[in-house]
Amino acid sequence: MSTRPIVVGIDGTPASDQALEWALDEAVVRGCPLHVVHAWTFEALTDWTETTEQRMRAESEALIEKAVRTASEKREQMPEIVRRSLRGDAAETLEKASEGAAMLVVASHTGHRIRQIVLGSTSMHVVRHAQAPIVVIPVDDRELARTAR
Repeated sequence: MSTRPIVVGIDGTPASDQALEWALDEAVVRGCPLHVVHAWTFEALTDWTETTEQRMRAESEALIEKAVRTASEKREQMPEIVRRSLRGDAAETLEKASEGAAMLVVASHTGHRIRQIVLGSTSMHVVRHAQAPIVVIPVDDRELARTAR
């Protein structure tokens, strides 16, 4: 049994649900803990909605809880799960969360190519900068449509 965790980044999308499922399976096989990470940002002066930092954190924690509950419904075995709602840019937060981990699991970028070029991609960033081996779960539009049903 390994004490180094597998870290998986989630964001509430079907693609991240697939990454979570894969990471759960791998953590069971390896006998190690799974850290489920959701990164969120809050900038009070630039946010146009009436919300608070506490509300953003609560929404992040609820997103993690829902994803874990859904992914674990039909499983006989579950690894130890650590839920981590972390404030910060997703790419940089996952990069830091990967320090000392057995691996980092993320879903591939599923947005339009122009969006990927202009805004960058979390998976592209962590592949270049993370301190652990990276697993990028490839997701295409057909798989997303099937998963969303």
